Amino acid sequence: MIQRFDVGARMCEMTVHNGVAYLAGQVAEDGSQDIVGQTRQVLAAIDALLAKAGSDKTKILRAQIFLADLADFPGMNSVWDTWVVAGHTPARATVQAALAKPEWKIEIVITAAV
Repeated sequence: MIQRFDVGARMCEMTVHNGVAYLAGQVAEDGSQDIVGQTRQVLAAIDALLAKAGSDKTKILRAQIFLADLADFPGMNSVWDTWVVAGHTPARATVQAALAKPEWKIEIVITAAV
């Protein structure tokens, strides 16, 4: 069985199959904020989606982080490091990428156990 959450015409925000949650790329609602503010928004969205699936950040298997500018790497990490749970850090990759909207500074894709 596949569960889909927050289904839209083009995509859904999360699918769950065989005990694994696959999140769509999460971006900030308020693109006017700096990297710290946008990262906080994205991580809060991830927390909320994982909760809907009965999971949480301690069960994240993999995080893919896309930054519009690698100069924002230290600012993003300052928020990430306070959010992630010690001893439960996931496999992670961070790359620079052109994001779909110019105001977006960060997008994060998560895979987590449920």
